[in-house]
Amino acid sequence: MAEEKRDYYEVLGVEKGAGADEIKRAYRKKAMQYHPDRNPGDKEAEEKFKEVGEAYEVLSDETKRARYDQYGFAGVDPNFGAGGGYGGSGFSGFGDFGDLGDIFGSFFGGGTRRANPNAPRRGEDIGARLELTFEEAAFGAEKEITVGRIENCAACGGTGSADGKVETCSNCGGSGQIRTTQNFMGMSMQSTSTCPRCNGKGKVIKNPCTTCRGKGKVRRNQKIKVKVPAGVDDGQSVRVRGEGCSGTNGGPNGDVLVEISIREHPIFRREDLTVYVEIPITFPQAALGAELQVPTLEGKVPYTIPEGTQTGTMFTLPGKGIPMIGNSRRRGDLRFRVVVETPTKLNREQKELLSKLAESLDGNSKKSKSFGEKVKEFFD
Repeated sequence: MAEEKRDYYEVLGVEKGAGADEIKRAYRKKAMQYHPDRNPGDKEAEEKFKEVGEAYEVLSDETKRARYDQYGFAGVDPNFGAGGGYGGSGFSGFGDFGDLGDIFGSFFGGGTRRANPNAPRRGEDIGARLELTFEEAAFGAEKEITVGRIENCAACGGTGSADGKVETCSNCGGSGQIRTTQNFMGMSMQSTSTCPRCNGKGKVIKNPCTTCRGKGKVRRNQKIKVKVPAGVDDGQSVRVRGEGCSGTNGGPNGDVLVEISIREHPIFRREDLTVYVEIPITFPQAALGAELQVPTLEGKVPYTIPEGTQTGTMFTLPGKGIPMIGNSRRRGDLRFRVVVETPTKLNREQKELLSKLAESLDGNSKKSKSFGEKVKEFFD
């Protein structure tokens, strides 16, 4: 009877002026909460699930919603004899609920359709971390790490049975799902739930393996080799194929995704493929020019800086940086920045020499002279 029904907006927990997206979000939440697959054997949840589906069927359809807003249940329920209603074709497998089947597909893997529990399934991937030196990341390396993964039980060959005997579940016929049909408002409603006898596996083991307790899988630590390509950067991942968890029913193994972290280097700094290094020089080297021994990833390289080099000047050694992943012939550059080091703890003789030098250079600094003129112009 109409008076026994709750208002559709109340059922979904939305206001009367709610938009289509808000109604769909509310429906998704409620349907997830009360779906029979998540509440096996719960009659109250089953009734609420039907109620939520009925409310959404009306409020998601502009025409039906308009009739409901104007006439109430009489505008959409054929039991009231006011036209409209559910179209007379019945309700089976969400076929008359528009996008209801699509919504449940996103929740439960295809609405009322269920994947074959005995079909081959790929094993899960595993995440791991690996710390490398600056040089190992630059030129590549082969490292060994230990990962914890799910493997097929060696004692039972992954069957879960101590004697190797596995029977098809007689309750669900091997599908892992039980389908029930109920009448609702003169319509036939079908729903599926996990088979309670085999827990959705479709198989029954009468003599479980004592090692894996009938699961067919065990967790073990395993050492694997990781080939790190030259040029890998901090935060990137290296995929080791087939070394993840074992597949099910003959499915392939998963992979191991190794996240790379790079130790900080005492001299070098990296940005993409470019390597940066800072080199301290003396005042005489900056003023007169000098040949420096520049550290690179392969060793020291001589480089002559010109006289009058200013502190902070950047120089480039092409092709001395990080190799590109997949193309070791292409490399970035090494850029070094010179910093003039001011001497400290001078003796008397050194101070006298510097004082004489300063007197001889008085007025010879173009930058100092230009700056002085700008300051004078500003204050005047």
